[in-house]
Amino acid sequence: MPSVPRKSVSLADNFLSFVNGAPTPFHAVRSAIELLSDAGFEKIKESDAWSHKVKAGGRYYLTRNTTSLVAFAVGKRWKPGNSVAMIGAHTDSPCLRIKPVSNKQSDGFIQVGVETYGGGIWHTWFDRDLGVAGRAIVKTGDGSFAQRLIKIDKPILRIPTLAIHLDRQETFSFGKETQLLPIAGLVAAELNRTGQKAKQSGSPENEATKDGFEPLKALSERHHPYIVQLIADEAGVRPADVVDFELVLYDTQKACIGGLNDELIFSARLDNLMMSFCSVTGLIESLSSPSALEDESSIRLIALFDHEEIGSQTAQGADSNLLPAILRRLSVLPSSSETASDLSYDTVGGSEVDISTAFEQTLSTSFLISADMAHSVHPNYPAKHEADHRPEMNKGVVIKINANARYATNSPGIVLLQEVARRAGSESGVPLQLFVVRNDSPCGSTIGPMLSAALGTRTLDLGNPQLSMHSIRETGGVHDIEHAIKLFESFFAHFSHLEKNIIVD
Repeated sequence: MPSVPRKSVSLADNFLSFVNGAPTPFHAVRSAIELLSDAGFEKIKESDAWSHKVKAGGRYYLTRNTTSLVAFAVGKRWKPGNSVAMIGAHTDSPCLRIKPVSNKQSDGFIQVGVETYGGGIWHTWFDRDLGVAGRAIVKTGDGSFAQRLIKIDKPILRIPTLAIHLDRQETFSFGKETQLLPIAGLVAAELNRTGQKAKQSGSPENEATKDGFEPLKALSERHHPYIVQLIADEAGVRPADVVDFELVLYDTQKACIGGLNDELIFSARLDNLMMSFCSVTGLIESLSSPSALEDESSIRLIALFDHEEIGSQTAQGADSNLLPAILRRLSVLPSSSETASDLSYDTVGGSEVDISTAFEQTLSTSFLISADMAHSVHPNYPAKHEADHRPEMNKGVVIKINANARYATNSPGIVLLQEVARRAGSESGVPLQLFVVRNDSPCGSTIGPMLSAALGTRTLDLGNPQLSMHSIRETGGVHDIEHAIKLFESFFAHFSHLEKNIIVD
């Protein structure tokens, strides 16, 4: 039997459950909420007043658009202007999204119009068994509109390749608009189905409202009626009550553990659900002791953002006001010995903190870890990596560095992370690796640089190494899940002490 540490296997299994249940950011946030709720986190809203709700020693989470999530725990020794230990990750991955009008037919086939989201390796989407998932907005019995999460967990779509006998290409190329179209079935089969159903209760088209003017065509006209029917079944409503939806395609093949010694993970969406999962779990693990927040003077926070793969410039992206607005509100939270009314004074509790500058003081002493997956050295393309910076799977978390600030890492951050890694776990600590791109290679980026610029907060970029980033099926290391969780747990547990000892300004 392969010798795999029990803890690594257990955490990897937990991650498999997380990623298999999260084909979209909507589902990823829901799965994160389930973990946080089980750990005693309380839901709050941005629209709430927090002054009498958020308390020192409390644990809270909130969402925006239900695709981005922020969760935090307030130390019992917190004072306004103190630091916040933060980890940021993202919930989205490259995918194909169903167009607003997707109803297509060609040569006897039913097809579904899709648009590309992010920078996917689109040729990997051919010949895969594809389901659809996302959210639908439905009309409820009282006339209001509600969100329902949708996950049609069966292969209803497929993008077929052209047989090699009909086109002997040296390299596989295709038109993304005309040849990246999934088939959903045969027109003849659908006609047979609807003909039988019409005799019983009528087709979904006949259920559309006929109460006068409709600004848009009915959903069952813009999309194939049977797809609308499947969405309605999943949402538990009539087809006529499905008002709109945001659905993407996903690979129905489950994530799994592989390799000769069960040391690898084969999965979709490793970038970046692995870092999202590790962030949530690391925060929860840092609070596992009942006394975890007793001597804590900081706030421990994670932020999982949507839309990183398309630039983050949306209301729920990292380049929005989401994190700055939350930090501004947290920076003036009263300590456990103060009340909200005390904050009307110039200083708090006789301390040096001026409430008018508490936000700026918090930013200047806080730290952000930007957690996004990294590139493992590829055994078939080793020359693509810089000779002295070749991260390997299961050898530790990768610190990402770039002289042109595509990553936000600098020396003080590396010193801090080394001290955090040294203190991680009961015995061995957590190994770290370093990565820079070759001078003749382009470099990707993360939410790290944009958040460090917006906040002025010290930031470091890191991630677990993986292969095939942005493929429909990626490869990562089993042990690296434990490495990242232990590192994040240690970061939260030790930051408030360590940050005082790394003096720069």
